[in-house]
Amino acid sequence: MSVDTHPEIDGQIEAEIEAEIEAEAEVDVDVDVDDELLLDDSVSLFEGDEGGLEYAQRRALVTLLKQRFISARTHPRDWTVLVEHERLIRSRLNDLFLDLQVDRAREVAWKRQATSETGSRFPTMLYDAAWSREETLVLVHLRDRLRAGLASGDARVFVDREDIVGYVASFRPAHATDVAGDDRRARNAVASVVKAGLLIPTGTDERFEISEAVEPLIPLELLQELLEALVAANNSEVTGPEEPADLFDDDTDPDGPVDATAGSTAGSTAGSTAGER
Repeated sequence: MSVDTHPEIDGQIEAEIEAEIEAEAEVDVDVDVDDELLLDDSVSLFEGDEGGLEYAQRRALVTLLKQRFISARTHPRDWTVLVEHERLIRSRLNDLFLDLQVDRAREVAWKRQATSETGSRFPTMLYDAAWSREETLVLVHLRDRLRAGLASGDARVFVDREDIVGYVASFRPAHATDVAGDDRRARNAVASVVKAGLLIPTGTDERFEISEAVEPLIPLELLQELLEALVAANNSEVTGPEEPADLFDDDTDPDGPVDATAGSTAGSTAGSTAGER
């Protein structure tokens, strides 16, 4: 997977884009709906309706198609319907060449493009874009912080914006001179991850909760692929770990971040306080 970089654009325009992204992320996606519709077990909801799903099932399906993922935390009603009617909703996704992934332990569900047994490509309705260099580093850090926090007994794991930006800055190549531009791109990367739903806004603009969806949505194999592409694009000139494989070393320090998949070496660099785009 290639790693794209954001094109240079006017700083004021970037600031407007970041503000718009964060405003969108703060919208409660589990909006109120007509309770009568939720309780309606009829599959005929409008004139000429030949669908086979009840209202609540259709709503959960639409939410799953529109959002990167749904969870018991972000979409409690849709999550409940999904786990009760998983096979039915899975079949509807399969009709669209999509596969349903459900992590019941973390209470997260998401869809992925189905893969043909013959290797041929199916028609796709998903938008697939590579994570940028800065976004990749943000994901590495979030995964690290999430696993470390959960291992220490925290029910919810939080991270500060400046902590994330500082972590990204620690990977700036020695030859890089555009410090202001790098800082702006790092902050835009944070805003992009907020929009993706992997960072949950809190009462302050400078602090976020890390979504537990980070780990299942960004598996070890994908993360390693992203990091390898990052190192290649950066000509291996990073101020972080000398070898990307160190991020996945199983011999982790018991006093440090717990798991190889969390990026233990990368996490210690900046100091600790977390498919489809």
